[in-house]
Amino acid sequence: MTCVPPLRFYKDLPVWIVEDHHNVVCHIYRAIASRHLPMKNIKLVHLDSHPDMLIPVNMCADTVFHKDKLFSELSIENWIMPMVYAGHVSCVAWLHPYWAQQIREGDHTMTVGKDLSTTTIRVTSKDHYFLSDGLYVPEDQLQNSKPLRLNVIRVNPVHGQQSSPEKKCEDDPETCLAKRPRREGSRLGEAGCSRRAEAQVSHDATRSHCGGGDEEGSTSYVVKRISTLLSQAEPYILDIDLDFFSCKNPFKELYTQEEYVILQELYSFRGPGADANEEELGECVDQRTRQLEDLEAAFADLLEDDTEEIVAQWVSKLGKACFAHLVSSLKSRNPQPDYEMVHQAGLTCDSSELPHHISSDDEIDRLVSAVQLFLAHLPKPTLVTMSRSSLDEYCPAEQVDSVQGRVLAVLEKQYGSLDIQKDYDNTNTELPAFQSLAQ
Repeated sequence: MTCVPPLRFYKDLPVWIVEDHHNVVCHIYRAIASRHLPMKNIKLVHLDSHPDMLIPVNMCADTVFHKDKLFSELSIENWIMPMVYAGHVSCVAWLHPYWAQQIREGDHTMTVGKDLSTTTIRVTSKDHYFLSDGLYVPEDQLQNSKPLRLNVIRVNPVHGQQSSPEKKCEDDPETCLAKRPRREGSRLGEAGCSRRAEAQVSHDATRSHCGGGDEEGSTSYVVKRISTLLSQAEPYILDIDLDFFSCKNPFKELYTQEEYVILQELYSFRGPGADANEEELGECVDQRTRQLEDLEAAFADLLEDDTEEIVAQWVSKLGKACFAHLVSSLKSRNPQPDYEMVHQAGLTCDSSELPHHISSDDEIDRLVSAVQLFLAHLPKPTLVTMSRSSLDEYCPAEQVDSVQGRVLAVLEKQYGSLDIQKDYDNTNTELPAFQSLAQ
């Protein structure tokens, strides 16, 4: 029997801050390589306005065992599932604000594996989030399968104002943290106040969060749901996208309302009923795959030639007269539209729109307070990863620095000294030398 070396511990909690969310993967891999995280069955607590649970549609499943190639093929919406298939992550808690509803609330179990017919990664979940991307296959069609538990958990802002030393901390995060008095005592090692005092503060504040009790989105609701996944002894990753606190749909600013409505019609998806059998599910996936492939081909053609003749040919093939109206509208504003970007925008218009909710400063404070409340009840994470998501404007650029400062202040208050690494100014994403799990 192979002896597994014990995990190591960081002196200060590392907080890796990136710009694009998929860039956290290399830092997770480094933590695995350095034995701060286990090789398999890692748990991820993921705060985000987006699930990020999609899969690179055409990526060969075996790519996950070749790190450099894998990293080059990941994107902001699909970085988690390849780690699941590689065997590293087995449990995800997606904590979402009330405006994000892409996956239904609750506990989901599914299998992630290699599709025998396409050699790509696919999943057995029948949720519309996966069906609308054509990612579903029955379990008997998968090879090298890995189980995944996905817990979708709503987080509500606290009611009213909560007095907090973290409120409106808009300085540089490190400067902000330096101004804050260090807590004394010992909760989870050196990084905490006494359990008794912390518990009383959390209890008092929790009572005012959505009326207390187990109301969906309240602190007690969140803690109860996450507690089924985590234990004091198990390492886990706390992952925070700053668009959890305020979120834009950047495509709404790129296109007119009329153009956006047309995209919704072109890319619309209507899933099968809850009692659909395997034949109906298979037909649904096949139809959706053909629909998306046709639309991708149509806009790729327009990059080469967007004359009326080519447009008319695609109107006929797609059976959508609105396609011509969309092209006409786009060209009226820009003689050379970015059709690839149009297709990317369309891919977000399936069974639900991308979340769009620009929070007020007060609502950001109340969401930060909600996070502070439930973190007080959870074990200390092994690693914190954070995504700014501001250059692509999912988190409003005018708010991101303020939100980042407030979140870091909460983490410092909860866990003590932090090892903050601002990787969003660093383009070096070289991956560590270690082997992923054997196939």
